[in-house]
Amino acid sequence: MTDATRRRPSLFARRSWGETSRISAILRRETVGGALLLVGALLALVWSNSPWSEGYQSLRDFTIGPASLHLDLSLATWAADGLLAIFFFVAGLELKREFVAGDLRDPRRAAVPVAAAAGGVVVPALIYTAIAAGAGGGAAKGWAIPTATDIAFALAVLAVVGRFLPSALRTFLLTLAVVDDLLAIVIIAVFYTTDLSVLPLLGALVPLVIFGLLVQRRVRSWWLLLPLAAATWVLVHESGVHATVAGVLLAFTVPVIRSEGAGGPDAGPGLAEHFEHRFRPVSAGIAVPIFAFLSAGVTVGGLAGLVTALTDRVALGIVVGLVLGKPIGILAATWLVSRFSRADLDEGLNWLDVLGLSLLGGIGFTVSLLIGELAFGLGSERDDQVKVAVLTGSLLSALLATVILRSRSRFYRRVHEIEQIDRDRDGVPDVFETPTDGTAGR
Repeated sequence: MTDATRRRPSLFARRSWGETSRISAILRRETVGGALLLVGALLALVWSNSPWSEGYQSLRDFTIGPASLHLDLSLATWAADGLLAIFFFVAGLELKREFVAGDLRDPRRAAVPVAAAAGGVVVPALIYTAIAAGAGGGAAKGWAIPTATDIAFALAVLAVVGRFLPSALRTFLLTLAVVDDLLAIVIIAVFYTTDLSVLPLLGALVPLVIFGLLVQRRVRSWWLLLPLAAATWVLVHESGVHATVAGVLLAFTVPVIRSEGAGGPDAGPGLAEHFEHRFRPVSAGIAVPIFAFLSAGVTVGGLAGLVTALTDRVALGIVVGLVLGKPIGILAATWLVSRFSRADLDEGLNWLDVLGLSLLGGIGFTVSLLIGELAFGLGSERDDQVKVAVLTGSLLSALLATVILRSRSRFYRRVHEIEQIDRDRDGVPDVFETPTDGTAGR
């Protein structure tokens, strides 16, 4: 092998041990959250298709909250607007950290997950639009439903079928999902905002700015920050912009790296990482599972009802968008980056591995269900079809990913064993101390 060949850039190369450890800890928490999400969704489906289904509907439609603030909302709406704001707050923290101190800071590393996420949005949106065109009933409004990846759901599947997946591939999946969340946030804010009220939106800047000033000064007092966060959420909700956007705006004000006055970057993790540790368990263990429980319940009506629901052009567009559009978009964008950057896959990896991850990207759940509710209205007939389609498409994507990743399990196990070897017993596996492409050990 020549020096010129060795110097070629490498896709999916290992990162530093510190960053790999951090990502592994996040993935473990998200995997537990994914398991709870699946339990919540399963309970909703069983209850809504049982003789006691009216009880589920009554629970979901139960209204609570102060009417004077226009917050007399159903429990299902509270879950979508309130609990998912916590989910997007955590996503915003992770997104900012990736841009400031993670992969997205380096244009070379950012190119692959950013392009893959963009491809995974554009292609399924086009497929959905082509299939649902002419379906009537405002079908076009659902174009964004198959564009989202549910990282918790995907990792729950990965924990079962690919727990020895190389660390670089796991990191790619998480980073892709972070960028995917950013695109979903933009889509929700831009395309699913109706009846915009400027005054409440401007008013939201006041508590948001105060919150930002406090966290920039490393204030952690919950009795100061939570009321400001709640006020920001209420005003954004009142403005007509979806209230989950408030979670992202709040997250973007939180500093990632310690200032020099606080000891600098070497003094320990910044406030963003501190908040992430605090709120990720709440998001993954409470907010998302409750949302799944209150949103996934749909009366299928047996096999005949399932067939009827899936033959609807909107539902068909969602299923095809998730099962084919997502992997095609992710795989094609990754291949194009490889082609134009003249980068090779890291040693031992092949495009079958990328296909397996791309299929996991077709597992859309949390944000897909949310966008379906925004597009067609909570509890509407078309919303029920969306739920059936999202669940079906996600299940098919998970099964196909399982087949692909299982076929590579021997290779993954060998890589996992190599990544555990620590001959000098310094707490850092030896493979992470030897950069493979000039960047892996940074």
